[in-house]
Amino acid sequence: MSADHSSDIHLTVTTDGNKVPTSIRWSASDAGIANAEAKAFALSVWNGKEALSIDLWDKDMTVDEMKVFVCQSMMTLADALERSTQDARAAGAIRGFTSELAERIGVGPGTEG
Repeated sequence: MSADHSSDIHLTVTTDGNKVPTSIRWSASDAGIANAEAKAFALSVWNGKEALSIDLWDKDMTVDEMKVFVCQSMMTLADALERSTQDARAAGAIRGFTSELAERIGVGPGTEG
């Protein structure tokens, strides 16, 4: 039997006087990432009954960047669903919806975003 292992993920959010994020940095001990810059993050946790989330973005993030971030996040959720459940049909439905959404909001293939 192997010993338990702990990993740390650390987020540091610097805010201005109005508590608006001006800088987001993160580190992940097992990934070898230390104090990397991020423009936004979305953390979702599930307590066995409901999904809870923290979503933050820096004050310089544009609307178009937010749209790209949301669509990319939805695609990674589809990947996670498929990896964890092997339900390619459900993951494909999420990917299809997300691709259509990205085009409609101007950040998909064939758009300028």
